[in-house]
Amino acid sequence: MSSRSAPGEVAFRGFAGLPGAVAVSHLCVYDWPAADGVRGGTPHVHLTCSEAYVVTGGCGAVQTLTTSGYEVTPLSPGTVAWFTSGTIHRLVNEDDLRITVLMQNNGLPEAGDAVLTLPPRYLTDADTYAAATVIPADAPEEERERVARARRDLAVEGYRALRDAVGPEPLAAFHRAAAALVRPRLAEWRERWQRGAEAAAAATGQQLDRLERGDTSHLGDALVRAEHPSALGRFGMCGRLDVYDGQEVSR
Repeated sequence: MSSRSAPGEVAFRGFAGLPGAVAVSHLCVYDWPAADGVRGGTPHVHLTCSEAYVVTGGCGAVQTLTTSGYEVTPLSPGTVAWFTSGTIHRLVNEDDLRITVLMQNNGLPEAGDAVLTLPPRYLTDADTYAAATVIPADAPEEERERVARARRDLAVEGYRALRDAVGPEPLAAFHRAAAALVRPRLAEWRERWQRGAEAAAAATGQQLDRLERGDTSHLGDALVRAEHPSALGRFGMCGRLDVYDGQEVSR
């Protein structure tokens, strides 16, 4: 049978992403102490993407804050921990914590689907938020580290206020501010999702339909890919990152 797509089918053979359109990076969590004495990364939330950690070395924890409350999940080699969108999370480095990070919806986290828990005065508009969070790519390493650490400290300040708040309104207000910041980018995000995760899911449905008809032509389109990191040690939100082509720093 022909391997050409039937009407309405997604042409998915050329998709270059990982299975299920996930993103992957390797993370060495920051060991900088914050004002509360805790060493670790920048608290933030994803608005549309679940995230998973596969711990490959060291030990630490992830602190999480949701409408259900505050939790601490220990992390040690072999741990797989994950959480859904809307979970504010802060990685804690107790001893050389290293993680392989898997992100849902490759393309969305890289396009800004993460909002740091900055104090409310920094969440009023996109320009104010960007001035406090963007690391200049062409700056010397020392300056990029200074900016990464400064934004981490601001996010910890806002995070601790949310964690210590009484009643649900402060967290709800943060959710509203985060949604307002990303709203201008939602059309772009939808296009990325349609090209990636939605297309991956649709392809599975189409393959099931073909197999039901006795059509095995898609098996002849099999391919193999391999890739090495395209950048090493970049400043992310939670630590130094090894990233792959097409995956900008977000973790």
